Amino acid sequence: MNSSSNQWRTPLIIMIAGCIILTLSMGVRHTAGLFLQPMTMDHGWSRETFSFAIALQNLVWGLASPFAGALADRHGAGRTVLGAAVLYVIGLVLMSQAASPLAFDLSAGVLIGLGLSGTTFAVIMGVIGRHTTPEKRSLALGIASAGGSFGQFAVLPIGQALISAYGWQSALVLLAAGVGLIAPLAYALADGHKPAANSGQSIAEALREASGQRSFHYLFWGYFVCGFQTAFIMLHLPSFLVDGGLSANVGMTAVALIGLFNIFGSFLFGWAGGKGSKKNLLVLIYAVRAVVILVFMLIPLSTASAWLFAAAMGVLWLGTVPLTNGLVAQIFGLRYMSMLTGVVFLGHQLGSFLGAWLGGRIFDETGSYGLAWTIAIVLSVLAALCSWPINERPLVRQEARA
Repeated sequence: MNSSSNQWRTPLIIMIAGCIILTLSMGVRHTAGLFLQPMTMDHGWSRETFSFAIALQNLVWGLASPFAGALADRHGAGRTVLGAAVLYVIGLVLMSQAASPLAFDLSAGVLIGLGLSGTTFAVIMGVIGRHTTPEKRSLALGIASAGGSFGQFAVLPIGQALISAYGWQSALVLLAAGVGLIAPLAYALADGHKPAANSGQSIAEALREASGQRSFHYLFWGYFVCGFQTAFIMLHLPSFLVDGGLSANVGMTAVALIGLFNIFGSFLFGWAGGKGSKKNLLVLIYAVRAVVILVFMLIPLSTASAWLFAAAMGVLWLGTVPLTNGLVAQIFGLRYMSMLTGVVFLGHQLGSFLGAWLGGRIFDETGSYGLAWTIAIVLSVLAALCSWPINERPLVRQEARA
């Protein structure tokens, strides 16, 4: 394919396609909590059984993300996104037919986890990051992150309506059809590979260089906490509210509000990250999250408190994404941005595994989510402390190669 035929793939087109892909992929992924109660009731499963499969999904998603990112860095994002979208669709269809915990683990856990690895942040952010200038990169990543948040806001009501109208099995098949729309959008990213000029560094050298920097480890463990909190809240908040005497629609609306307010939060923190210190903004996000969760635990549970909590968490929700990905690009350069953000994202997904699974395990053991909320508060404080010593300056080697 000659270069003239690729001229339509401008940075704007790539960002729009990436935002739509994130909207579809993340939107459907965030409906998992809506299926917890109907599926466990129909199959007679415990909440831990359901939670483990979603935790496994998060783990597979994280483990596969560095490899998906490396494929996108080396061969372009188009084929990576297309292949992942096919796995995602198959996983949703098989999830609708899963009659045993093992079948549920393989479909909802393994296949959808692999699908998410190639249709979400590591790959999409890497493409967008390579096609934007340094001064606009943080804002562009924030806009893309807002696309994932818009999916959470827009798709959740659709998912709840589909479950109510057709049952959870048909709802999953219809959501799979929606994910299938990612396949043609992948074509817009087929020209997505744009390595940094004069970058002769190998994958192994890039990994060794990053692993030798304390800031890379700080980003990894800060993202771990982000994953724990977001996975726990996303999966278990609807059930927590129903257990507290509120309706399922209140829980669905709360999760949707997180997505709605995160559209503004992602844009805000993406914009702010281009103007000032990204690591200081990470400190702020994690510290305020601890306060918001603590206040939510101390005040009486009501529809108003649930929605206020959701709105506050929404502003802070994925604001970590443009900041964390932006720091990876800023410190280590663009050549292996997708792979390195994939490695950091593995930390996020390890936290997600624990947040999703421990939430169900703690509830089954104690009959309450209280301990899980306490863990989320303590980890948030630790993440704020972990983000403070990050060194934002570009590495001399990467800077010289730019």
